[in-house]
Amino acid sequence: MRDKPAMTAIVLMLFVAIISATDAVIVRLLAGDIHPFVIGFTRAGFGLLAMVPWMMKRPHILRTKRYALHALRAGLKLLSLVTLFAALAGAPLASVTAIGFAAPVFVTVGAWFLLAEQPRPLRMFSAALGFVGVVVILKPAMVGGATATALWLALLSALLVATIQLILKVMGRTEGAETLVAWNLITMVPLAVLPAIYFWTTPTPLQWGLLALQGSLGAINQVAVTRAFQLGDASLVAPMDFLRLPLVAALAYMLFGEVSGLATWVGASLIFVSIALMASTARSRMPLE
Repeated sequence: MRDKPAMTAIVLMLFVAIISATDAVIVRLLAGDIHPFVIGFTRAGFGLLAMVPWMMKRPHILRTKRYALHALRAGLKLLSLVTLFAALAGAPLASVTAIGFAAPVFVTVGAWFLLAEQPRPLRMFSAALGFVGVVVILKPAMVGGATATALWLALLSALLVATIQLILKVMGRTEGAETLVAWNLITMVPLAVLPAIYFWTTPTPLQWGLLALQGSLGAINQVAVTRAFQLGDASLVAPMDFLRLPLVAALAYMLFGEVSGLATWVGASLIFVSIALMASTARSRMPLE
């Protein structure tokens, strides 16, 4: 095999796509019975439990001096998860997933204004194309209603994810990937516990199993994405994330009878082209949330 690391990165991103699609289905199965804040708390809690053996084996990854930024990032991460879970509960899974792909577009624009990065003509065109894709997907939401609210929450989640990634551009200069993942989970648990208690409803044994599975998959997902971007160039790895959409759409149809509208596919295609163009101009990066 000519480029084994690149092939490994592709396989990892396929694995990530499967995990993310499974995550969306789990949230839909829990919707209506378990509040999004409770799901956020259990996701962080079970994710932390899954990471404890790794932290004990490599205790040096917990060394940090940026506690305030870790706390800020964890708070934003919690809000991004809660808004995403609420969106997945009230809107078509494929539409919510497609809107989430816009986060890198927001990161690019945010970096121009907040981090003084110089915009390139191709990236400016790519960003504009990505925004058009978002507008196409959100067009059905303009009429209002519960589904519209859920789609707007999906957009808010994407904006929060982009904000987190901009913070990581700064934190990544001094913090390693393992440190970022570990402190994200350590800090999010205490932040999530009070709202989780307020909205608490005791899960059934089956729901506990789904929540534990989701939390463990979330931790594995972060590690797999990080490793994929270590092994492969961004131009190869980033577009592979779009494998999530057909998987989510297929599962949504099989399990819930959802049929994705034309606007979702057209908008997602525009965002895909946007991200692919951006990735073609980027060096290998590690996007952590």
